[in-house]
Amino acid sequence: MTVRFGNNRLAFYIVTFILSAVVLGLAANFANEFLPHFHPNFIVFALIVSSLQIFVFLLTLQWATPRTEVITVFIMGVLWLAMGAWATDVIGPTQCDGLGGQTTPAKNGDISAQGFCYEMKVIQAFSWALFSIFVIAFWILLQLISQAERFGRYRIWSEPIRELPWFGEMPGYYNANTYEPGMAQYQPGSAGVQYGYPGQYGAGMPAPAPGHSIIIQPGMNGAPPTVTQVPMSAV
Repeated sequence: MTVRFGNNRLAFYIVTFILSAVVLGLAANFANEFLPHFHPNFIVFALIVSSLQIFVFLLTLQWATPRTEVITVFIMGVLWLAMGAWATDVIGPTQCDGLGGQTTPAKNGDISAQGFCYEMKVIQAFSWALFSIFVIAFWILLQLISQAERFGRYRIWSEPIRELPWFGEMPGYYNANTYEPGMAQYQPGSAGVQYGYPGQYGAGMPAPAPGHSIIIQPGMNGAPPTVTQVPMSAV
């Protein structure tokens, strides 16, 4: 992946981790205050979703493919959608400011209804925020995968996530100055960009001669691309 994609993906993970950790902390507090007598289904669901979010992202932070990333983002987005809808159903249109001095039943007596309301509002807001973030991440992932396929990376779905580029960048040159199998290569100052897979060429595109590289230049005004073979020493 390019440096920009790597940084943006890490920022996405950090934001979702923080928001999920807050929801997990509030759900754990509710479990201590209410279980097993009050709101058991909602509290258990909140604990499962937030814990699963943290576990899955820790698992995929270093290991993932575009296919698994898309599936993970989609599933977690659906779960946070359900979480936000359920929290909205529990707290409804209640105005927390008007609950001062009131109490609500809990496992070991009564607790402040206003405090419970504020915590539920936070869970509600963070759940909807996480759902929105996942919708954006899902769209961006599909766009980046489609872009990589246009550059000839037809197996990008099953390749390491680090092979994805950011918008307007070639796939697969993250911190790499030399060519590696299955990776694209950008040479500053060269006339074009090498991309795709070694030994895999489309119809009418010749395989490079020994000791040569293929330079592909985009065509102008809809014209087909120009394919040129040059010696490796000249690249």
